[in-house]
Amino acid sequence: MRVIPASAKLDNVSYDIRGPVLKEAKRLEAAGQTILKLNIGNPAAFGFYTPDTIINAVIGSLRDAEGYCDSKGLLLAREAVARDMRKKGVEIGAEDVYIGNGVSELIMMSMSALLDNGDEALIPAPDYPLWSAAVSLAGGTPVYYRCDEARGWNPDIADIEAKITPRTKALIVINPNNPTGAVYDRQYLEAIAGLAAKHGLIIYADEIYDRILYDDAVHIPMAAVNRETLTVTFNGFSKTYRAAGFRTAWLTLSGDRERTAGYIAGIDELANMRMCANVPPQFAIPAALDEDRSIDTLTAPGGRLREQRDLTVRLLRNIPGVSVVEPRGALYCFPRIDTGRFGVTDDEQFVMELLRSEQILFIHGRGFHWFEPDHFRIVFLPDVSVLEGALSRLDRFLRRKTGA
Repeated sequence: MRVIPASAKLDNVSYDIRGPVLKEAKRLEAAGQTILKLNIGNPAAFGFYTPDTIINAVIGSLRDAEGYCDSKGLLLAREAVARDMRKKGVEIGAEDVYIGNGVSELIMMSMSALLDNGDEALIPAPDYPLWSAAVSLAGGTPVYYRCDEARGWNPDIADIEAKITPRTKALIVINPNNPTGAVYDRQYLEAIAGLAAKHGLIIYADEIYDRILYDDAVHIPMAAVNRETLTVTFNGFSKTYRAAGFRTAWLTLSGDRERTAGYIAGIDELANMRMCANVPPQFAIPAALDEDRSIDTLTAPGGRLREQRDLTVRLLRNIPGVSVVEPRGALYCFPRIDTGRFGVTDDEQFVMELLRSEQILFIHGRGFHWFEPDHFRIVFLPDVSVLEGALSRLDRFLRRKTGA
């Protein structure tokens, strides 16, 4: 019989958030163990439920959602997204908006429409690994620029510029950042916009966590800063509105559309090919963007997300040999471990040992294309009692590694 392998296009593709460590967790579960999965930002799994305004809007629209809609999405949904962007200082209209089946689909479309074989895309390290996968599958080459832990995980502008070549087409910004929780300062965004203008690059702004902010953090939309070249911005329901299973997201175009008209035509063609995005949740986009502010209660002092963030940071910093930059946004911490102290040379093996020993599932830092084996990501969505138990087990595991 003929053996059929996977496509060679997958040779450079990995998605370790659902990779080998999760596979091992599932094996342990099948053997009867209970695993605490802190590998993925899935709010509903931890009791963060979709606001009633969104649920009711979807239920009330079902009879009107039986057919295909425009390939870009329902007009009322696109108008709501454009209206929301204008409130942020970005002048766009409904024709600049595309609704998708999650940000993931829109990222894949945007890279497929842009990249030829050998083209390069600048991606932050650490990154959300779907970006790397989408670039590779489109025939491009991911090139990683360093974010600086010593400066709150803001991008290293000099490193970005040093890695721009004649093959560079895209500059990707994830803000607030997954996995670090960084919220980028204006000076860095302005510098990135300057590089895009100088080298004629499209900026891709992943802003899915734009309203999940702590303390005095302020999110500045990349599109409000970059006006000389095209900015492609991504957002959606999954995080702020705790509706990950709805797979509803949007892409917006702003800035220079004239010199990128051919590229935009490519996005149009790909949007047409998939007919349209899932229709029922699109009816809830106006209710979400115009009415719902429930995330603010969760992130304010005393709010559940804020308390879980604070507890996670405090308990991590209490573990000898562990340090962490306090996240200013999103749902994650990205702590550093002292590799010399704990004898760690392979961070995937480190989280695998932790899983088998303590039944806790984290993701290693190199799964986010970080350069060294000295970080891992924690999702702080569980309630405080669960987080306390998990971090106590982490502390116990690390003390055993040093014989303490």
